[in-house]
Amino acid sequence: MLKVGVVGATGYAGEEVIKILVNHKDVSITELQAVIDKEEPFSSIFPAFKGKVDIMCKSPDPETMAKNCDLVFLGLPHKISMELVPVFLKAGKIVVDLSADYRLAPDVYKLWYGIEHKDKGNLPKAVYGLPEVYHDEIKKAKLIANPGCYPTSAILGIAPMLKEKAINTDYIVVDSKSGVTGAGRKPDLALSFSEVNENLKAYKVNEHQHKPEINKILSEVAGKSIEIVFTPHLIPMNRGILSTIYLKLNKPLDTKAVIEIYKKFYKGKPFVRISDEGKLPQIRDIVLTNYCDIGLKVTGDTLIVISCIDNLKKGAAGQAVQNMNIICGFNETEGLM
Repeated sequence: MLKVGVVGATGYAGEEVIKILVNHKDVSITELQAVIDKEEPFSSIFPAFKGKVDIMCKSPDPETMAKNCDLVFLGLPHKISMELVPVFLKAGKIVVDLSADYRLAPDVYKLWYGIEHKDKGNLPKAVYGLPEVYHDEIKKAKLIANPGCYPTSAILGIAPMLKEKAINTDYIVVDSKSGVTGAGRKPDLALSFSEVNENLKAYKVNEHQHKPEINKILSEVAGKSIEIVFTPHLIPMNRGILSTIYLKLNKPLDTKAVIEIYKKFYKGKPFVRISDEGKLPQIRDIVLTNYCDIGLKVTGDTLIVISCIDNLKKGAAGQAVQNMNIICGFNETEGLM
């Protein structure tokens, strides 16, 4: 059995990782840590886990975590993981980091997150954990930079057309809408019920911190610099992301032909489902699953892509476990179907 620990166990993503691991036949949860008022059984904090995860949830202690685990999930706020990762890597442990700390180059990270990176030496070791694009690299990784939720939805929706060189790379528009859990479990007036309920708002218009991440990966897929236009929105629901993506075709293609391009690109990828012609996915199709559902429609020279994921599953915890499965040689879908 693989001995696994979670730092940030009481956050939305950390809790979701634990929900998945409880049902994973190849894993034993041996250590849980979080910033908490007092150490107590995890099942006392989250009664739904009573009889399933009764081990103590302790204050963060990377040395103890490293001693008791083979692989560690970090479900921490940005800017914190880079202080802990060196401890785990030095101890020979595998790390799956759900924050943004290892997704960007140091200069880009400083520009978008406002501080110098504290672990530049390990940054080149990090593999971007999007299995549908970097599967072979993930298999050999010791440090996974688990993708952001918006980037997962956007990149999976765009990558096949970039690979096919079938779109104008100067015009890529991503309009995404996310449930409130995407912001993490934290006290924030803007995320309170009365502010979110019966409301819809755009925020960080074309300046969201996930934009450089999307640009970076799409540029690698395209083999040239890509700069998207990205507008995120907050919608009054707990979980789920729906991205509507607008692409300009550079050659004549109808919807049927585009669907075939996507099916070919994602052949053998168990967690991407391409909708039939005339059908488009919706959030209720993917909520509580690790799937990314993609619908496609060509109108004139414009391709409209609808890409749906659960932000806590394929956008965070589910994808993190998918990466663990690949690294450790388990069935890629174990615990996720």
